[in-house]
Amino acid sequence: MASIEMRNIVKKYGDGFPAVNDVSLDIADGEFMILVGPSGCGKSTLLRMIVGLEDITSGDMIIGGKRVNDLAPRDRNLSMVFQNYALYPHMTVFENIAFPLRLAKTPDDEVKRRVQEASDVLELGEHLERKPANLSGGQRQRVAMGRAIVRDAEAFLFDEPLSNLDAKLRGQMRTEISRLQRRLGITTVYVTHDQTEAMTLGDRVCVLRKGKIQQVASPRELYEQPANLFVAGFIGSPPMNLLPATLEGNALTTRFGNIELDEKRVAAVSGHDLLLVGIRPEYFEDASLVDEAKRPVGSTFTAKVDVTEWLGDSQYAYIPYEAPESIQAKLRDLSRELDAEELRTQAIVSIDSTSRIRESREAEFWLDSRKVHVFDPESGENLTRDAEAGAELTRMATQDREEQLEEVRGASAGAGRSGGATAASV
Repeated sequence: MASIEMRNIVKKYGDGFPAVNDVSLDIADGEFMILVGPSGCGKSTLLRMIVGLEDITSGDMIIGGKRVNDLAPRDRNLSMVFQNYALYPHMTVFENIAFPLRLAKTPDDEVKRRVQEASDVLELGEHLERKPANLSGGQRQRVAMGRAIVRDAEAFLFDEPLSNLDAKLRGQMRTEISRLQRRLGITTVYVTHDQTEAMTLGDRVCVLRKGKIQQVASPRELYEQPANLFVAGFIGSPPMNLLPATLEGNALTTRFGNIELDEKRVAAVSGHDLLLVGIRPEYFEDASLVDEAKRPVGSTFTAKVDVTEWLGDSQYAYIPYEAPESIQAKLRDLSRELDAEELRTQAIVSIDSTSRIRESREAEFWLDSRKVHVFDPESGENLTRDAEAGAELTRMATQDREEQLEEVRGASAGAGRSGGATAASV
């Protein structure tokens, strides 16, 4: 295993366009780092620079404490899993997995041992004599992963490995990749545009926009303390509601009534003529179902519901509202940049599945005032982001991960002393 350090990495193509623009990022030994963002944000280019498939225009790439800018891919000892599997159709599963070992002229006994160990981890033992054409998509992806882990590499690199699979298989493979990474404890960099993969797999997530880092944090911090409008809009499904507001005294005036702010947040947002209030759908509730003890920490408002969606275990209500043209234009631009459906001037409200709120009728709602975020529409900055709280969320996640890694290393050392297979040998 090895740490990966990026120092002011820049990648410019012939026309001078910076696909990656001054990226500095530290990935710890054994960490699972996700690179996420919409198409064209530079995440795959950054991954290819780590492995050496793209030249670095400027900056330093340091792997395991060694600057590798001028090293060929084969000399960096990294394993990469591609989106399209890249399996050899004429070879068996065994030979596909063994291919990098054959290139390294590894003795046959060692090849057999490593392939067998990898196939046991990935549950491919009964398929070793089959050809890729006779495997399912999920099995082919496991073969590609097996070929990566037999190399005893310093890090795994995944370039959108699940995008060719259907929804059910993606869910299954996410679990398998997460379990494998935690079992091996190896440094992993994973590129995806799917926020579900980003939120469920990574120890930390790096959100990229037009080649620049927007925020690096644990999944929980990204969700609860987004740094700006871009992160707030990209992370979360349904997305965060963004409502126009003005500050009057210690309250935000919105289309859904007034939202009281504490002194700290009032100080943070004062001086701005127009603001955007960010509220997650689950921070709302049917007012008739809110516990009386909880009501004082929030505010209530009445609105006409346009559409409701009942999903069995949950329910959504859609509430249209009016907004200045400048805000509508901002939401349209953000939608295009996120490769998402248009962020319309409507609030998506998550309510209990037992709620009797119906479409085309007025209803009373409650929202948790403690959890709203306030953004500057011009800069996109989250004016009320609690950096200290966010840092604590990431610190706790990092501490938990370090404890898991210590358990992995301890188990590997014990297996090595007893003559069994170690994580590093797989």
